[in-house]
Amino acid sequence: MTTQITTTDAVRPASRGQATGIAVAMLSALMFALSGPFAKSLMDSGWSPGAAVLVRVGGAALILLVPTLLAMRGRWGTLRRSSKVIALYGVVAITGAQVGFFNAVSYMSVGVALLIEYLAPVLLVLLVWARTRRRPGVLTIIGTVVAILGMVCVLDLTGAQTVHPLGVAWALLAAVSLATYFVLGARVSDDLPPLVLAGGGLVVGTVTVALCGAIGLLPMTFSTSDVTMLGAQLSWLVPMLALALFSTALAYVTGIVATARLGTRLASFVGLSEVVFAVLASWLLLAELPGLLQLLGGVGILAGVILVRADKYALDLAPPPRKE
Repeated sequence: MTTQITTTDAVRPASRGQATGIAVAMLSALMFALSGPFAKSLMDSGWSPGAAVLVRVGGAALILLVPTLLAMRGRWGTLRRSSKVIALYGVVAITGAQVGFFNAVSYMSVGVALLIEYLAPVLLVLLVWARTRRRPGVLTIIGTVVAILGMVCVLDLTGAQTVHPLGVAWALLAAVSLATYFVLGARVSDDLPPLVLAGGGLVVGTVTVALCGAIGLLPMTFSTSDVTMLGAQLSWLVPMLALALFSTALAYVTGIVATARLGTRLASFVGLSEVVFAVLASWLLLAELPGLLQLLGGVGILAGVILVRADKYALDLAPPPRKE
């Protein structure tokens, strides 16, 4: 799941570094996209989704611990003021999204699960419309309709490709969690370094997943059996380490760098390439590919999300700034 951390939507002028920023953003999307195949290979060998999430967020939290502490120098007051947002980010945007997505891929292909999760911007549009009673822009309405039609195709109601209802429910939980991330992004203090939000959220997410496992809400089953990837047998350590290091820690860091260079809007557009990378990675690593109708539906979802993001309609769910 691509998650570019930022606290501003300012449009940045084109610069010589823009090409580099786009390349870094695509690298981030690729690494996020690999999380599904890595996690599914572990689950196919006996791991539970909860165990895969714990390894992912816990390992990434350890990797980013020192950089996070260094970024926090002299900002402890800001950390205290942003503690509620960081806690919500860790519990919902990280834990909710990962638990939902990993459980979803235990029932369906990685590409289909990710396509459903990417309905998050559409869910935000519907929520804003319901709360404010303010009609969205034309592009937003068209994009929402196109995305919903794409969702129907992805579910493949004709039955040619079976989609488990529980898988859909888990993927929708991931979509709601991702939508919550967008809302929280508007509430983060400009003084809080993005790396601290990511690192702090990962620590909170690790504690949350561990507690859920300890009380039995999330089954924790680990296995040392070999995994099957690229048609070959590999040690379980390969996807486990890759999941924590590449698909989480480095994916977050490169996402932060890309957003700093490109700005939120352009970085979020480039981030849509995660879906394409995920489908290709699942095909190459796990030999799974959505059906033709589902692929067409995926194109519809992506087109709808692009239209929604291209519209000038503002998704303003954050409270007005306090006047000191």
